[in-house]
Amino acid sequence: MDHQKLILDKLTTILSETDNGNAAKLLKLVDEAGRIFIGGAGRSLLVSRFFAMRLVHSGYNVSMIGEVVTPAIKAGDLLILVSGSGGTETLLPFVKKAKSVGAKLAVVSMKAKSAMADVADLVIQIGNDNSFPLTQAMPMGSQFELSTLVFLEAAIADLIVAKGLTEEGMRAIHANLE
Repeated sequence: MDHQKLILDKLTTILSETDNGNAAKLLKLVDEAGRIFIGGAGRSLLVSRFFAMRLVHSGYNVSMIGEVVTPAIKAGDLLILVSGSGGTETLLPFVKKAKSVGAKLAVVSMKAKSAMADVADLVIQIGNDNSFPLTQAMPMGSQFELSTLVFLEAAIADLIVAKGLTEEGMRAIHANLE
């Protein structure tokens, strides 16, 4: 079996079942935020780091939650969490804290309803409730994580075009201590 084709076909199907209008809603929240805090757990954390990095390259003030240098979240800030289940136990205290200080919350999940979704200002459901059947060659969340990565990368592409950002300008912000 051609697993590359299987993966690409699956991602195409999931993304066709995803409301792309949510990308504009997310970018509006990003633009309105004082600061942006981003997180996830496991492979979703890795996907969230991709998005955080591109937002930094686009000129935004971004922190990853859980880092020792992450400042306190406050009213006017935005917390973006990537969580397939929308109920990742280790992330729920961050949700509670963000909401208690008046920050906004955006959740990227495969679930429209969850502990996080119930209090979120924006829920971005990747696919729909039937988009993630067990698929032998794509175990343990691969479908969600890869679809989310593509969705968020496309949102960044929208941002780049809308703001007229250039490769040179973004590269000038890119980390030079790596």
